[in-house]
Parts: sequence; structure tokens; C-alpha cells
Amino acid sequence: MILKQITSVVFLLSVISVYAQKNNALKSDTKSELALPKGFYTITVAPKCGKARHIAVDRSGVVYVKLRALEEGKGIVMLKDTTGDGKADILKRFGRYPGTGMAIYNNFLYTSSDSMIFRYALTSEGIDDTHADTIVTGIPYRRQHEAKSIAIDADGFLYVNIGAPSNACQENDRTKGSPGMDPCPLLDQFGGIWRFDANKLKQDISQGTRYASGLRNTVAMDWDSNSKHLYAVPHGRDQLNTLYPQYFNDQQNAELPSEEFFLIKEGGHYGWPYCYYDHLQSKKVVSPEYGGDGKMTSTRCDSMQQPIMAFPGHWAPNDLLFYHGTLFPERYKNGAFIAFHGSWNRAPLLQGGYFVAFVPFKDGKPSGSWEVFAEDFAGGKEVKSPSDAKHRPMGLAEGPDGSLYITDSVQGTVWRILYKGK
Repeated sequence: MILKQITSVVFLLSVISVYAQKNNALKSDTKSELALPKGFYTITVAPKCGKARHIAVDRSGVVYVKLRALEEGKGIVMLKDTTGDGKADILKRFGRYPGTGMAIYNNFLYTSSDSMIFRYALTSEGIDDTHADTIVTGIPYRRQHEAKSIAIDADGFLYVNIGAPSNACQENDRTKGSPGMDPCPLLDQFGGIWRFDANKLKQDISQGTRYASGLRNTVAMDWDSNSKHLYAVPHGRDQLNTLYPQYFNDQQNAELPSEEFFLIKEGGHYGWPYCYYDHLQSKKVVSPEYGGDGKMTSTRCDSMQQPIMAFPGHWAPNDLLFYHGTLFPERYKNGAFIAFHGSWNRAPLLQGGYFVAFVPFKDGKPSGSWEVFAEDFAGGKEVKSPSDAKHRPMGLAEGPDGSLYITDSVQGTVWRILYKGK
């Protein structure tokens, strides 16, 4: 009897020891390449998994990452932690197509190529990667702005970005002095967000609805379950100083046009290519391809949807996430994180972006100024070109415990950010 009790105590102590080791392992990885607010720390889930794009985390904590380029012939990575230290010890690849979009809805993992949307069933044993349902086919794409980011709302509507293969819808793209086409014919198939049924198989592009237009390329978008609205932070146009040096100097080109944060309304037009927002003047102005001089406004521009917030130009917003967890301090609840991938065309000035920003929200609108949440991705203070950056933040996801996941498009690093208190 005594031997039995001793054995039971030894077993109990061993179990406690194992859990303590796991807990200590989870807390010990507090050193990070990233700079974070006080009380936050990171765990590197995976150091390298390929050129990562968007990310999703299921309710059991399994991580799925979409890749821009195939690795070992596959375009999706599953990362699983079976030891409890927060680091992936299982890496599995599947899906024979690259792409960007990633979302979880109704026990399915939705992913995108540049022209199609697929889904995989999530089961109690994990994902069934042997079969993919085809949700949408025939989505138009060209080599410029081909990424198909996606978002799904609570009613099962699937929103798909179809970026415009153009800078400003000129007759000759990116050509000095070439006028803009008016009306812009690209808006018939590109430059907006289309809506489909997430529960319906084998839809083609003709079965989708153009939900919003005038969005050059919306890689960053998310459905906010709190306000029940779709939000987006599209990429703005480029090359104001090189195409129109009579109106714009290098400093103006580096800051303009603003990166615009929009609340998306069905049927809304958001400006591209006819107008852009200038946060330095706090107004939407006429694009130079359509007769503007950097200051001119118009009735058409005034009628376009206005941003709820604006950021300096060319930071390349590549993902948007509304945070609904309880792990982070209360001020983060229902706020928005934005991954700024980093610019390429602010030269001769230093490039900008390369960080994750946070925007506090209340009643569906920003309730304060934006702030830098995570930075030092690039690995240095001066970034002269994207090739100088060690990492570039790309995708965002919230884990079931309220932790924040961030992907990197350079090495394919996946970080998990947690909060331990002040």
C-alpha cells in the first residue's frame, strides 16, 4: 500500500515537472529580434518555412501559412507544436499552388491561388489535405498585383481582392505624360473587391458581385466581427515625382499618396485611379493623369468614399487584423493591427514601413492615433531598398489564446507574440 502511494506521488510529481518544463520553455524565449511594447515577448514558431504570405490559426492552435513561391513543390505549410514550448516541431507541406489568401470559416481552411479559391476540411484529427474543394475559378489576374487576399464574414460571404494590373490606368502604364483612361476600363474586372458565397462550390467569376470599386490593390483586408463591417487598407499608386516632376518633388513623392484605411461599404467607389488622398492637406485630390496638380479637388473626388485614417505613402499594407482576444491588455480589444510590408519607391529618401502598427477602435472607428506595435523586422535603422531588409512583416492571425502571429516574406519566419504583464 505504501509502495503504491509512493508510486502515485512520484508519478504526480513527474507530471507537474513536465508541465513546469513546458511552461518555463514557453516563457523563456523572451529574447527577440523584434522591438515590442513593455510586457510583450515573442516565440519563434518557425525560423524558415518559405516566402510566407497570409496565415491562419485553427482553434486547436495549428498554424497554416500560404507561400508566394512553391517549396518542395507545395504552396501551403502546416505548423504544429506537440511539445508545448510554442515552437513548431511538425512542419507539413501541401497544396500544389502558390498564392496569398488564407482564412478559416465553418471548419474549413480557405486558401487562394492567383486565379482560384479552394478550401480544405478541418477535422478533429487535423486537416484533410488529400482533397480540396474548388470554391471560385476564373478570377482574372495579370502579373502586376495578382495576389488574391480573402476575408469571410459571419454570414458566409467570401470577399476577394482583384488588384488592378496598373499604376494609374494610363494609356501607357508608368509612362511620363501618358493620360489616364476615362472611364478606366480596368475597373470592369479589376481594382476592387468581389463577393462570393463561401459555402457554394465551383462558382466562376460571373457569379460574383463587385462589392466595392476604386481600390488599386487590397492585400490587407479583414471582416470585423465586432462592428460587422469589412475594412481594407489598399496599396496606393506610385511614381508621382518621376511621372510628373513639374508638380511633385522627391519629398512629396515619398509621402504621397497616403495609405488609406477604409471602412468598405457595398457599392462604394474609393477613388483609384481618378483621385488619391493627401494626408498632408487632409483631402482627396485629382490624380495628375486626370488633370490634377497635387492640389486640385473636384466634385468627383469629393463624392468618393473617404478614409477613416491615413498613413504616409508607400508603406505597403499587406495584412489587417481586428483583435478580439483577451490575452493582451484591454486597450487592444477590438483594435486593428496592420502589417506594413515596407516600401520600394521612396528613393532617394530612406524607405519606410517594415513594422506592424496598431490602431485603437471604438464603435467601428479609430478612437485614437495609430502607433508602432512591432518593429525592427528589417534588422537595421536604414533601409535603402527592400533587398536590405532581413525580414518584412506580411501576414497576421490571432491564436485561440489571444496571441498574435506574424509572418515574414523574406525568410519565412513565423513569430507568436504573447503578453506576460508589466
